[in-house]
Parts: sequence; C-alpha cells; structure tokens
Amino acid sequence: MLFLTTLMMGTLISISSFSWFSMWMGLEINMLSFIPLMNEKNNPLSSEASLKYFIVQAISSMIILFSFLISLISKEILSPMNFSLELIFSSALLMKMGAAPFHFWFPEIIEGISWFNTLILLTWQKLAPMILVMYNLNSNIFLNFVILSSLMISGLKNWNQTSIKKILAFSSINHMGWLLSIILINQSLWMFYFMFYIFVTFSLILMFKKFSMPSILDLFKILNSNKPMKLFFMLNFLSLGGLPPFLGFFPKWMILKTLWFSNHYFLALTMVFLTLIMLFVYLRILYQGMVLNVSENKMMFSNPKTMIFNFLSFCNLTGLIIFSLILNL
Repeated sequence: MLFLTTLMMGTLISISSFSWFSMWMGLEINMLSFIPLMNEKNNPLSSEASLKYFIVQAISSMIILFSFLISLISKEILSPMNFSLELIFSSALLMKMGAAPFHFWFPEIIEGISWFNTLILLTWQKLAPMILVMYNLNSNIFLNFVILSSLMISGLKNWNQTSIKKILAFSSINHMGWLLSIILINQSLWMFYFMFYIFVTFSLILMFKKFSMPSILDLFKILNSNKPMKLFFMLNFLSLGGLPPFLGFFPKWMILKTLWFSNHYFLALTMVFLTLIMLFVYLRILYQGMVLNVSENKMMFSNPKTMIFNFLSFCNLTGLIIFSLILNL
C-alpha cells in the first residue's frame, strides 16, 4: 500500500510541477515505487521484468536529465527547448510509456508481471509521460510519425499473437497512437478517451485475473462452459478495437471528427486504415472462438463471480446508445 501511494504521488508531482527538475523527480519517484510492486515471490519472471523495467526507465531518465543539462548550459532553461532537445526529451518520454517506435521493452515486461501490475503499467504509468509530452512537444511531423508508427506496428505485431498479455500490450500501443493524436488539439477529449481505455482494460483484466488465462487457447477452454460470458468477452474485444455500435467506437469517432475539422485529413484517413489491421486481429479471435471451436459445453452455467464482469460488459456494449440518448436530450 505504501508503494502504491508513492506511485500515485510521483505521477501527481510530475503533472503538477512548474519546473522540469520537479517533473523528472516525480517520474523517478514513480519508477522506484513501481519496481517493488513488480517483484513477486511466486513469479520467477517478475524479477527479470523488474530489472528490464529499471534499465529502460533509468536510460530514459538519463536522457531527460541530459536534455535538462544541455538546456541549462546553453542558457535556454527559461525558454522553450530548441528542436533537437525537444525531440530528445520527447523520445525519452515516449520510451517511458512504451509508444512506438520505442516499444521494444513493453510487451516482454507485460508478459512477466502479474495482472494487477499489468493494469497499472497499461493505464496509470502512461499518464505522467503523456501529459509531459503535451507540455513540451510542438513538432507535428515527429508526433505524426509516432502516431502512425504506433498504429502500424501494434497491428502487425499482433497478427499471429497468442499470448493475451502481449495482445493487451500491443493494443495499448495502438491506443497510445489515438491518444497522442488528440492530446495537442483537445485535452478534454483526450481525457475522455483515456478514461474509456481504462474502463475497458479494467473489464478485461478483471476476467483474466479471475480465471488465470495466459493464452487464447486457455481462454477458449475456460469460456466454453459459459457461453454468455464468452460472447461478452468477444464483444468487449470488438469494443476495444472501436467497432460500432459498441462504446469503443464513440471516442474514436469523436477524435476523427476533431482531426477532420482541424484540417488533419491525411492523419485521420491513415489512422482509420491502420486501425483496420488491429480490428482484423480482434475479428479473427472472435471467429476462432465462436465458429471454429466447436467442442463447447451445451449448458450455460451461472457464476456469481462473473456478475461484476457481466455488468461492466453491459455498460461497455450499450454505452454508445446511452451516449447518443444523452447527446440528443
């Protein structure tokens, strides 16, 4: 509980600071608080994952500190960073949150930690670096490169993936592309999308943790005895991909609408085409689970443990209708 408190405190220090040094200090507090949470006695992979996480975060922190020192030496500490320092600083922040093309460490670490730590790394640990990118980055060309790289790489890397944690990791990279596309244009919409992403990720991880599902094959074996929950799970994946008429379509549609009215036509169209790759991955998982896997139990079992997930799934699947009714009032 102590490390979880300092973890959140470090993030809040970073996003509320008025100096770059205080922001860097908050990131370090956040990192040093998360590493003890990653270590688990019954999970030998957690030690390796925590070491990899420390190395990557330490390197990115050194790059951030290096950019501060260069800025101080060149007497530009009170003015916006020049273009080179801005790219160096932003690249280090993007490495911290695992956005492409700085994502090399992210899926492997996700694979070696618990579901609770996976939820933290997929959601809360993205907050501070992304807000700091919003404070500093002014280069649309570099930002567009990161956005399109995140969407393309996440879709291609997820093509033949069977590990559920890695699927969630690459899905997170995909959503980072959408979040970065709107963060400099409409911060309210960015916050709405981020809250939606947390909600859907929490719903899925809650079920994965309950049934201990490491791979898609294990997922199908467990869900064969509960057809309604199996259907809810598959539709949640489609909502995560942004397929209408589910809730996941609403924030992506709002982002595309905002980008279009902001004259970012090429970016909006390219994001749509690249997102289809990720959506195809989700559709293939749905097809394999609902059509190809025929060895199902014909009975439908009701389990009180799944009531929370069923409620969250219902909210996720009907959220678009609810939002439409609210907007038409």
